[in-house]
Amino acid sequence: MEKSNQTFFTEFFLLGLSQNPNLQLLIFIVFLLMYSITLLGNLVMITLIVFDDNLHKPMYSFLTNLSFLDIGFTTVTIPKMLAICSTGDGSIPFSWCIFQFYMCFSFISTEFNLLSVMAYDRYLAICHPLRYTLMMDERTVILLAAASWALGFLEPMLHVAMIAELSFCASREINHFFCDLNALLKLSCSDTSPINLLTYVDAVFLGLAPFIVTILSYVFIISTIMKIPSATGRHKSFSTCSSHLTAVVLFYGTELGVYMRPTSAFSLGKDKLFAILYTIIIPMLNPLIYSLRNSDVKGALKKMIKKI
Repeated sequence: MEKSNQTFFTEFFLLGLSQNPNLQLLIFIVFLLMYSITLLGNLVMITLIVFDDNLHKPMYSFLTNLSFLDIGFTTVTIPKMLAICSTGDGSIPFSWCIFQFYMCFSFISTEFNLLSVMAYDRYLAICHPLRYTLMMDERTVILLAAASWALGFLEPMLHVAMIAELSFCASREINHFFCDLNALLKLSCSDTSPINLLTYVDAVFLGLAPFIVTILSYVFIISTIMKIPSATGRHKSFSTCSSHLTAVVLFYGTELGVYMRPTSAFSLGKDKLFAILYTIIIPMLNPLIYSLRNSDVKGALKKMIKKI
């Protein structure tokens, strides 16, 4: 099929999570509730960090960026899925589909970068506490956060350019609740091996690189903590990074499970399950993960509740 045929596709149709009409109301209620919790939790986290002077520290500045990421990620994907459940209209313009893919990929890439920066921050705080304030000053924090966003949004551009050149076959139905890469490639009758190769290369060099930084940071962190003589001191030091470590395991495990599988192992059912994890479950859990085990955040929350 010639590439010019692709111009006939002005829109696609998202099938959503399920085509069973009896499940649409249940899916709508459950995901509306989770989306609301995600927005509320991350907005509360941002508000606490902005208005509480005790939280004006590098770690919490990075947490603010993470909360904005989580809000953006869920807002790009979930409202459309809720619209499909409520109206049954899964139509999405081709341009918006590409934009949705680009934003999702950008948010994922940015979160990889940001989590590695946060691991480096914890490494400096625990392994070099006397030099921490000098090495992680306000200018450095801004540069690291800005670099995470910039690299994250530059990374998917080649993917977008290659997808825009694909030819698509007869079907316009995307068996997903958003324009995911694997679901889009299944509709193409062009050779998608270059994009698959690019995805693997991307994952190895731009995905595993932040992962290696994170792993190395925690190797040094754990080594330093184990040298602390008192059990109380070890527990206190580990508690400062346990929340971040939990978030890293959840996010990296899900993303690497999706994009590092061989093509033969792709399953749209499994892809939907993984997508639910990284588009709604993890963004919903992040504020809880970082607040329940953090005395500073819990203290700030108690003060805000008293004022209210």
